[in-house]
Amino acid sequence: MKEYIDQNRDRFFEELFSILRIPSISARPEHKADCERCAARLKELLLEAGADSAGVCPTAGNPVVFGCKTIDPSAPTILVYGHYDVQPPEPLDKWKTDPFEPVIHDGAIWGRGANDDKGQLFMHIKAFEYQLRSGRLRHNVKFIFEGEEEIGSPSLPDWIRANAAMLSADICLVSDTTMLGEDVPSINCGMRGLSYVEVKVTGPNKDLHSGHYGGAVANPIQTLCDMISSLIGPDGRVAVKGFYDKVVDLSAADRALLAKAPFDLDEYKSFLGVDELRGEAGYSPLERTGIRPCLDVCGIWGGYTGQGAKTVLPSEAHAKISMRLVPNQDSAEITKLFCEHFKSIAPAYAKVEVTPCEGGDGFLIPIGSDAYAAASRAIAEVYGIEPVPSRGGGSIAVLAEVQKILGIDPLLMGFGLERDTIHSPNESYLLSQLWKGMCSISLFYDYWR
Repeated sequence: MKEYIDQNRDRFFEELFSILRIPSISARPEHKADCERCAARLKELLLEAGADSAGVCPTAGNPVVFGCKTIDPSAPTILVYGHYDVQPPEPLDKWKTDPFEPVIHDGAIWGRGANDDKGQLFMHIKAFEYQLRSGRLRHNVKFIFEGEEEIGSPSLPDWIRANAAMLSADICLVSDTTMLGEDVPSINCGMRGLSYVEVKVTGPNKDLHSGHYGGAVANPIQTLCDMISSLIGPDGRVAVKGFYDKVVDLSAADRALLAKAPFDLDEYKSFLGVDELRGEAGYSPLERTGIRPCLDVCGIWGGYTGQGAKTVLPSEAHAKISMRLVPNQDSAEITKLFCEHFKSIAPAYAKVEVTPCEGGDGFLIPIGSDAYAAASRAIAEVYGIEPVPSRGGGSIAVLAEVQKILGIDPLLMGFGLERDTIHSPNESYLLSQLWKGMCSISLFYDYWR
């Protein structure tokens, strides 16, 4: 595979850049045409790589790209999942380069989607291409690339249910996660779920003069802040009643296994630019982001935020709140519990609305499976060190649905790094990880079954 990369490096850059330049932002309806254009380009890349067929399939939202290659109907089948939609690039003034004009700098590709997830799904197309053209491919391969992962995959589960027979496979191979480090390769053996809501607090029926009414009428922004503050207790635990009822505590042995991952607290704080950390008492930072649930405010607004002063007591205040969930917690149930709790703590001088936005369940994968063993062997060969198991703090909500609907486990062979700053300005992807990812995925094909 290394020689093949060297021979085709320039072509790989041209192909990858062709999709990175497309602003396929699923959160914004005005970019629907861009999402469709990106899907069409991925269809072309799959056909050029050697897929027997590939198509752009309509859904209730953005289209799904499906492609397949049949070597032998009786051979094991790998289903490759990825997503071509990306996060909005704002704040634009924080970018050092144009987010949708990729460049190579300091050994990395810079641009929105370079890692999450266009760069990582591209590795699968090229590993498949190499396997096929070198005559090594022993598996049937199917690809599904969706365009709504960044907004919770609202359309994909129904599409999977409607096409379950077409999607039948033995494993779902995914690269949309991170490794612990360049010199500490890892394989995610589980991810957290998500419940995401938007809340609205209303006070007076219109904005008021803060001099005429301040001190006599409750300010919705202050009310919202008070309510949000009460959601986390002094021990760092979420204060929503019933939130932890289905959380399964890991055994001491499992915690010890996960603790094998190297972690430098001072380096971690330095990277983030913080002096201290905060979280649930009794757990390490890696445990807090991998095996424990949490609640965070992702956005808050209300009143006047423009330049200069406007002495207004606002009528409304808003916030977006995410809850990361661990396996066994049900996203719909947690959303319901939050809605009930938040309304119950509303004071008499405020009206509260809670709107569910997106959600999905977490999942675990067995580390004793033959697929995990093949991935571990492949990564160890490329990196020169055996990967350690880890638990991902993020969410790929649809993978739990893949488990339920298709009855297959996902295998998370992600090659991103925390330095890649996905979802933030200046997203990038190290070329070394891009190439190592292609090699590792290709070797997985060699070693699995």
